[in-house]
Amino acid sequence: MRLSQAFLPTLKEDPADAELVSHKLMIRAGMMRKHAAGIYSLLPLGWRVTRKVAQIVREEMDRAGAQEVLLPVLMPAELWQESGRWQNIGKELFRQRDRGDRDYVLGPTHEEAVTDIVRNHVRSYRDLPQNLYQIGVKFRDEVRPRFGLMRAREFIMKDAYSFHVDDTSLADTYEQMREAYTRIFTRCGLHFTMVEADSGAIGGDVNHEFMVTADSGESQVFASACGYAASSERAAFAWTPRPAEPEASREERSTPDQRTVEEVAAFLGVGPDRLLKSLLFYAGEEPLLAVIPGDRELNEAKLAQQVGGAPLRLATAGEIEAITGGPLGFTGPVGLAGKIRMIGDTTLQEGRNYVTGGNKRDVHLLNVRLGRDATIEERADLVTAKEGDQCPRCGEVMQVSRGIEVGHIFKLGCKYSEAMGAHYLDAEGKEHPIVMGCYGIGVTRIVAAAIEQSNDANGIIWPMPIAPYHVHIVPVNAKEPTTRETAEALYAALTEASLEVLFDDRDERPGTKFKDADLIGVPLRVTIGEKGLAEGIVELRDRRTGVVDRVPVGEASDAVRTRVEAALRTSS
Repeated sequence: MRLSQAFLPTLKEDPADAELVSHKLMIRAGMMRKHAAGIYSLLPLGWRVTRKVAQIVREEMDRAGAQEVLLPVLMPAELWQESGRWQNIGKELFRQRDRGDRDYVLGPTHEEAVTDIVRNHVRSYRDLPQNLYQIGVKFRDEVRPRFGLMRAREFIMKDAYSFHVDDTSLADTYEQMREAYTRIFTRCGLHFTMVEADSGAIGGDVNHEFMVTADSGESQVFASACGYAASSERAAFAWTPRPAEPEASREERSTPDQRTVEEVAAFLGVGPDRLLKSLLFYAGEEPLLAVIPGDRELNEAKLAQQVGGAPLRLATAGEIEAITGGPLGFTGPVGLAGKIRMIGDTTLQEGRNYVTGGNKRDVHLLNVRLGRDATIEERADLVTAKEGDQCPRCGEVMQVSRGIEVGHIFKLGCKYSEAMGAHYLDAEGKEHPIVMGCYGIGVTRIVAAAIEQSNDANGIIWPMPIAPYHVHIVPVNAKEPTTRETAEALYAALTEASLEVLFDDRDERPGTKFKDADLIGVPLRVTIGEKGLAEGIVELRDRRTGVVDRVPVGEASDAVRTRVEAALRTSS
């Protein structure tokens, strides 16, 4: 592609509303343009990269035995009502109504649609297993769509769904998908790790995320040398019970206007770990009290998992007072047993004297003993791991890093098949629910993640397999006849050799051309200048390392082709 003919509107300055590097660079490099919050058009350069990522995904899914389909973006609400997600998925779901006053959904995922197809056509165990996938547009009404393609309201995703007679068959396909995902991210030139994760609104007990390591990542990753790795929504940690304490009598203490853990701890002269933090939620229509140590943060993903995925919201001040009798900031578990569902963190101990809210204004209770003063029978891991915590498997201190989720695989089990009546008959004619798995990859998210992981002060540094072009030819002075002829000849030779070449044939200053080349980030730049040609050489510059090699003009085509083919071969 000649730059003089390309639609490539680069910018010198960062857009004012962009925070992440990928967002800034994709706008500046002319890869995309914004229409509204979270809604973008991909321009030719951005679409080339996206298509390359999609093709790698497609090749590996086909290699793993999955079959490509195309499911509708617009789906009838009845399917989502059958699965229960119409009620449970919350405000992220785009809901539409047609002229006949019928409700529809703009799909964020397609479990319902594909289950509807399979239930109508799979009758026997002989028809299973099946693995169907698509690459298409998805919609999610994100609360804060402000990170470019990283968290957009419209995006491109690969989603696959497998159907099985039992868990053993599902496990086989799950492993095939894990291997396929590993190949996909490796071929895309990404550094990544697989972690245990929270299933969110998708569901399923077993699931793993694939995280691209980057300092700008939204998710924390906890990992140890034994191989344990989990996202912050799922990470567990080892803990050692404290020695039992002498029993003390419960007492009330006036704590005027002391509401937060920090305020109460300082006022009473105790450590935050001595306090019980009690948070009142509604899980759907059911009120519940989550009780955790005061020095820890509640993990809402873990709480949602414990209550079966029902949508959670914090109770209002009025609801808190109506249920507990006390105002916001003074809630505790004493006196609430039998009145409300209570879930306590697994690290809470019966042999300690805690401080809790007194369910009265400006009152806290001291020396509260679990089992004596408050009974919390339901226990679960409810808190978020933090730096310095020990691995739940090997006991070593876990390392904490940041990552960008680019893929997620789930063992769904029978969640959707049971809800939607997707069954098969076994060899004896008995009916069973179909066992399911699902497997998602954010195609446009990979594009942004690759930039987050690989950039410098001058712009993008593309891995060769997903770069918009393999080679960027830059004649220093395109008007000078010898320079122009050499550049044209090299462009023709490389194009003939099936390499993807960006040719900067513009009448621009050298500095402008070099800045644009670094901004766009094509892996290999060929610089052709009068001084070099006087010596019979051109310069090959590696965008990632900055290393420049001087190559004889007559050998340039072969040298470029050898480098590109070697880079592509190692990633295939």
